[in-house]
Amino acid sequence: MFPRLEPLGTDPHLLMRAGSDGGICDAAATLDLGAGGDDAEEAAGWPFFGQLLAHDTTADRSPLMGGVETDALRNSRSPRLNLEMLYADGPIGSPYMFDVNDPAKFLLSPDGYDVPRNPQGVALIGDPRNDVHIFTLSLHVALLHAHNRIVDHLRAAHVVSEEDVFEKARITLTWHYQWIVVHDFLPRLVGPALIDEVLEDGGKWFNPEPMNAFIPLEYADAAYRYGHGQIRHAYHLVEGGPELPLFPDLVGFGPLPVDHRLDLAQIFDVPGRPPAQRAKRLDGRLAASLIGLPERITGAVDESAYRSLAVRDLLRGDTTGLPSGEQVAQLLGVPPLTEDTWAGGTPLWFYILKESEHLGNGDRLGPVGGRIVAEVLIGLLRADPASYLSLEPDWQPILPAAGHTFGLTDLLIPAGSR
Repeated sequence: MFPRLEPLGTDPHLLMRAGSDGGICDAAATLDLGAGGDDAEEAAGWPFFGQLLAHDTTADRSPLMGGVETDALRNSRSPRLNLEMLYADGPIGSPYMFDVNDPAKFLLSPDGYDVPRNPQGVALIGDPRNDVHIFTLSLHVALLHAHNRIVDHLRAAHVVSEEDVFEKARITLTWHYQWIVVHDFLPRLVGPALIDEVLEDGGKWFNPEPMNAFIPLEYADAAYRYGHGQIRHAYHLVEGGPELPLFPDLVGFGPLPVDHRLDLAQIFDVPGRPPAQRAKRLDGRLAASLIGLPERITGAVDESAYRSLAVRDLLRGDTTGLPSGEQVAQLLGVPPLTEDTWAGGTPLWFYILKESEHLGNGDRLGPVGGRIVAEVLIGLLRADPASYLSLEPDWQPILPAAGHTFGLTDLLIPAGSR
């Protein structure tokens, strides 16, 4: 995204100390498990929705530590917000995900709370990363239900032939999802003024031509990893239930236990229900469960520090040669931070988290992080010739909404199930 800026090149051992247990990225050193002193303004589910967007647009299979030239990196996902992680190759190419008696609909577990799985418990879904923990799994299941409800709606309205009902339902769900990204998710994350500017004027630093979109390294390996800093220390799955850390208690990659079913109103604000749990404030520190990831997530590692997601984020930015946060701020014409910065330059990922703390009250991304995320996500939609923003930029959702405007909770939690 900023190809003329020089790589920062921080000593990897310094990065590992900063991101390891007891380092400056470890929130456990300043806050006890379950305490609510670092609650943010937005609900706890938004970073998990953001994680689905990442799975939908990016899949980097390259090594964590060196050995790969940046121009040789390949994204295993198409850089589009097209629900590829949900639909994969559709009923013809991925028939194991669909109901053999009604191929226009997704197959779910018998009780409807889980995805279909093979005899060894492996999820039969478009992206196995959506099974990493209960929250991404629950959002994935909710989207499967949304598709199936749209199929029922189209059939009842007799507006499309049976031959075309799956494709029409796919487009309908995808456009609602894209609209939510632009009008519900992004305004909460970067502020509505920046979204209005990028929609009106286009991206200043990322504006790919149709069919030529790509994922900038500054986005994939720094700015869009902001969500790691929003993970709470612990969560209630149901009202009055116990507080559980994300890892290892809520790790996925297996059938969903009955006692781990999630009430989505615990992580999203739903009309008529009490306020949901809040996301953690962005402040450069990660919850303890992310500083010591379980082996089921990281795989076998040679160095214990690699179990820290903060270490992995810091090293990833160094491996791909990202510039410092200060360099990017200067290029954007933004006064660089003077607090909590590093001598010689601050790693871009950490800089963006600290920028959020000091300039966004821990609730929103600051001018560097917000600019990168807003321009990339809107730029990807504009470069996709099948997106609503390309075909019908004034399109409005057609599904019912509980309030004045359609939002994510209207898609995930229909009024009849609240």
